[in-house]
Amino acid sequence: MNQTYIDTGKGLSGYEVKKLIPQLKKEYEWLSLAYSACLQQVCLNLGVAFNNFFERRAKYPKFKSKHGRQSLQYPQNVKVLDNYLKIPKIGDVKAVIHRTIDGKLKTVTISKNCCDQYFASILFDDGKEKPEPSTDGKAVGVDVGLTHFAITSDGSKFDNPRFLTKHEKSLKVKQQQLSRKQKGSNNRNKARKKVGLVHRKITNCREDFLHKLSRRLVDENQVIVTENLNVKGLMKNHCLAKAIGQVGWGMFMTMLKYKAEQEGKTYLEVDRFFPSSKTCHVCLNQVGSLPLDVREWTCHNCHAKHDRDVNAAINLREEGLRIISCGTRDKAYCPDVRRGRGGRKKSTTPLSVG
Repeated sequence: MNQTYIDTGKGLSGYEVKKLIPQLKKEYEWLSLAYSACLQQVCLNLGVAFNNFFERRAKYPKFKSKHGRQSLQYPQNVKVLDNYLKIPKIGDVKAVIHRTIDGKLKTVTISKNCCDQYFASILFDDGKEKPEPSTDGKAVGVDVGLTHFAITSDGSKFDNPRFLTKHEKSLKVKQQQLSRKQKGSNNRNKARKKVGLVHRKITNCREDFLHKLSRRLVDENQVIVTENLNVKGLMKNHCLAKAIGQVGWGMFMTMLKYKAEQEGKTYLEVDRFFPSSKTCHVCLNQVGSLPLDVREWTCHNCHAKHDRDVNAAINLREEGLRIISCGTRDKAYCPDVRRGRGGRKKSTTPLSVG
């Protein structure tokens, strides 16, 4: 595709590249070793990658590395049996089938991580309609943080497990051993796998924690309201980037969303510019500034004492219910905030409640 663009000034679509596979098999015999449907799927994925680039949703596609994570997608002819998979051109592969596959098989994606562990992600259609979301029931606001991972509007606080910090010493030793090995040697590959195992352990612990917490929140509530965080922008803070990177806020929000949709419950994200921490949930008075080191504050208007995180969670819940009842995502009561490069706009207009 790159060469065609250089020669003609025009690119190729994924379907046009797929038509070139028979000719390429004559030039490169090793292509015949792979299942033809997998090669066709790669061409289609490449076309999608270029479309994402031209529509500014992703960076320019690059060649896949032979190291680290690798994947292969089978769009058809894979059979799932009791304790093995039957894969074209490979045969029977032993597997641990941890979930019953009840439905029409669509695609199977086989992936290998940096620890040489193989996984098969099976996509199937069970024929069931997605339940319609309902708002009848208990509503909860969820505010996330670093000291406590999640704080709910009913006052519950879930501590941040900090799995990276717990395994940091072991990870440091393994990385030091890796740095001393000669590049290209077998000992370096062995040391690289040891580093990968530590990272895999951290990932497994984090995902286990996030799955259990998200499942608990979805099971106990009908409406879940969170804040639409700009995690990518928060990571630019070099003082907090490491702490933010290890908590997994984005993954947590994704889990809450798809689990709520599967159960017919409502998941809602409030705009990130909504001043949830600075607004008193009793009288709706908004303070001018509230530094991060201030964890408790007193409202000057009604003299109510607030825990910063619990107050933010309550305001998120109330704003989410307002959006559901009004059917609009317009600003509720944040007159001093505006979007764009201008940042925050100071205003002397008194607070008004609609």
